[in-house]
Amino acid sequence: MPQFRIAEAARLLGVSDDTVRRWVDAGTLPAHPDASNRKVIEGVVLAEFARDHATAPADPSGVRRSARNRMVGLVTAVLTDQVMAQVEMQCGPHRVVSLMSSEAVRDLGLEPGSLAVAVVKSTNVVVEIPGGSS
Repeated sequence: MPQFRIAEAARLLGVSDDTVRRWVDAGTLPAHPDASNRKVIEGVVLAEFARDHATAPADPSGVRRSARNRMVGLVTAVLTDQVMAQVEMQCGPHRVVSLMSSEAVRDLGLEPGSLAVAVVKSTNVVVEIPGGSS
């Protein structure tokens, strides 16, 4: 079963080591000593904690849709030609790039600094693990 040290957990959760230590000390995030007497968090516990404590800005569109993967963010770059456009967004720590028609960019008024929602609905998602062999 995978285990994560405090610093690793902090990086994965996007918070400081001190924040994770406070959660551990308060009993909010269970940890136990490993063979070297360092505090570690079980991977399954960290995954549940991450899911339960995930915060994202609310979707400002108010639209209900079947796609569950919505990421609110800011447009950081727009590259267009006569037909196609590339729109980059920063959604929290994630960079999202979308290819769309230039007409869609104009219709939506997309420009750097615009608030937008990236909606992802895909039947093809690749999952990788660090250090795995193919």
